Amino acid sequence: PASFCDSNNCKRIAPKNFTIHGLWPDKEGTVLQKCKPKPNYVNFKDKMLNDLDKNWIQLKFDEDYGRDKQPLWVYQYLKHGSCCQKMYNQNTYFSLALRLKDRFDLLRTLEMHKIFPGSSYTFQEIFDAVKTATQMDPDLKCTKGAPELYEIGICFTKKADALIPCRPSNTCDRTGNIFFR
Repeated sequence: PASFCDSNNCKRIAPKNFTIHGLWPDKEGTVLQKCKPKPNYVNFKDKMLNDLDKNWIQLKFDEDYGRDKQPLWVYQYLKHGSCCQKMYNQNTYFSLALRLKDRFDLLRTLEMHKIFPGSSYTFQEIFDAVKTATQMDPDLKCTKGAPELYEIGICFTKKADALIPCRPSNTCDRTGNIFFR
């Protein structure tokens, strides 16, 4: 979240730990988007709303607006969740994303490997540290311009019952240092 907020106008304070960006289905290496039929999104309330607001925080919106209108979750569900309709309804889609996130504490994993926010590390150091937790190749994404860790992708099978190696997005320089904000 810190690197996201550095390059975006966040309305909320970025949490220290990693949050969810999205749960994206793909087919043979192509991310699926905006599948038909277009699903109806129903606003969350109660515990699910609180869990999403903590783990899939809508940083670009102030808290009241985000919780009321839920723009990020609507966007993610219509764009990507629509392609999971045969397997998951809306509640199951978001519950699955929360459960998958809870399987890994990426900040703690990095810290256990002496990788701390505020310093720079090689691509391989970050990659190898994450791989100790997932046992599979993660997808590290960096910001354009100044090399900064922006996102860590973890990939799962279609049923989300096992991890698989991620295809690299190749947004990070594999030879220089990457700043971990």
